[in-house]
Amino acid sequence: MNLDHRQRGVSRRALAGVEANARLTGGTAVVLLVLLFLEGVTILRILPLLDWHVAIGLVLVPVVVVKLGSTSWRFARYYLGSRGYVAKGPPPPALRLLGPIVVVLTVVLFASGIALLLDPRGLGGRLLFLHKASFVLWFLAMAVHVLGHLAETARLAPRDWMPRTRRSVRGAPARLLLIVASLVVGAALAGALTGRTAHFKQVYFRSPPAAASTGH
Repeated sequence: MNLDHRQRGVSRRALAGVEANARLTGGTAVVLLVLLFLEGVTILRILPLLDWHVAIGLVLVPVVVVKLGSTSWRFARYYLGSRGYVAKGPPPPALRLLGPIVVVLTVVLFASGIALLLDPRGLGGRLLFLHKASFVLWFLAMAVHVLGHLAETARLAPRDWMPRTRRSVRGAPARLLLIVASLVVGAALAGALTGRTAHFKQVYFRSPPAAASTGH
């Protein structure tokens, strides 16, 4: 194949770097999918599950940063002409065009959510509309993004865990540690900020925190 022909002129070290980044992206994507599923469950009953919605959202933040970092690295290295990434080739055109849209919507979604948590009355209430609207657009874009990368993610994500493949590319422990560290940082964020949902409930549900938490 043409891709194999291009790879023959690239050093094994360069190709290993591409594979390492791809494994980090795939492993992080699996963690994100699990957390996003749980976050989606909270939306079904947002008022009684608001604390969980906020906590999971905050846990997601550092994991999202790792994912954006690994995909941005691939993007930058490819367009800067790194031989390993050029040999691997870009994603399909549709997914390449969708990528920046997903990034922008992801940043808007999480930034508006954190801003709402810190200042529920921010922008005269328009922050809540921005958060909801960005979620709808983000969900549609992410559905296409996930489906487009599902096979690649399923292929790459287990490689750092399986004894047969984890040693074929150096750095598996560091990549796994980075994912775990992002979850620990996210848990710390959740522990520090989830309590602010009480003020959010007072602003948007017009009830004291104790009453809001019991559904009255």
